[in-house]
Amino acid sequence: MTKEELAAQLNGIPYPASRSITKEHRAFAKEAGLVIVYGASDDLMEFEGASCEEIGCYDGGHGLVDRRGVLPDRDSLESDEELAEYVQRKQAAKRIEALWCKEPGYSWTYQTDIPHATFEVMEDGDHYCRGIVFALADIAPLNLA
Repeated sequence: MTKEELAAQLNGIPYPASRSITKEHRAFAKEAGLVIVYGASDDLMEFEGASCEEIGCYDGGHGLVDRRGVLPDRDSLESDEELAEYVQRKQAAKRIEALWCKEPGYSWTYQTDIPHATFEVMEDGDHYCRGIVFALADIAPLNLA
């Protein structure tokens, strides 16, 4: 399954997306190396599929993603080894900006340089979120040469 095919299947799902994305969608995404990104409430960016994470982003924010998945929150790291791994992964990571109420008619939209497909999450007949689907394989690996 491609990111475009999965986004087409998700297009028009009702809010909350977490209840509308089926376990089959999640399994297909995981198997295909795809990540689904959408907003929840007024403060969360959700990642599901090949990488699962929840990032707090009240009034907007960002997440970092590399080929292995979503990077953890830097403030949650406890050991020197975790911090060293984070610093190394961050070098190849791409940023996904979560934009809160920046486009008319949407609570959440996203901006990133990662190639992606979009889908609409609806609430009571109105747009709530323009989610994205991307492939981890589309993020270039870190070249240390």
